[in-house]
Amino acid sequence: MMSEKPPQIRICFLGESFVNGTGDPEFLGWTGRVCVDAYKKGYDITIYNLGVRRETSTELRQRWLKEVSYRLPKEYDGRVVFSFGVNDTTLVNDKPRVELAQSIENIHNILTEAKKLYPVLMVGPPPCADEEEDERNSRIAKLSKQFALVCHELEISYLDIFPILEKSNIWQDEARANDGAHPRAAGYAEFAEIVQTWDGWLNWFPPFSSSDF
Repeated sequence: MMSEKPPQIRICFLGESFVNGTGDPEFLGWTGRVCVDAYKKGYDITIYNLGVRRETSTELRQRWLKEVSYRLPKEYDGRVVFSFGVNDTTLVNDKPRVELAQSIENIHNILTEAKKLYPVLMVGPPPCADEEEDERNSRIAKLSKQFALVCHELEISYLDIFPILEKSNIWQDEARANDGAHPRAAGYAEFAEIVQTWDGWLNWFPPFSSSDF
């Protein structure tokens, strides 16, 4: 009797340094950890981490489709997870690198196009813990709320992770002790646990048995 093969899924994760997993000495970040969890449930996962440090939503808008379409040919079960926004809120000469209105336009364009081609999820931007955290986090929180509205309009599952991690001592302490923004392994593990219990992610990876094939 032939053994049943597990579901094969290819996932592209797109965003900035938090997608990249910057600061994690285990080099897994939250994206690697959620895929390890899915693998342990029996799924055959191919992960493409396409996180780029310091990237804004404007820069992501210019590259995502070419990179994703190359990695997710139509014959495969390809899916896309976006998570970005923090770099949009960084001040340069007292102005955000990307103005709020432009950030909203960027996410609307990106997600509208992506939804036509793949199953899509969106994870909101996390908080920072640097010296100007109050002002910067206020901008991030505002951006996250606007992103949530866009996702609701487009019927794309959105995880507003900001208020959860803002209250996390692990995330805040590790980020503060590191570079003010990025945590270490424990912080990313906490991020991953939040994603793993999110309905949007769980709907992609329901429990199964060999009889399901």
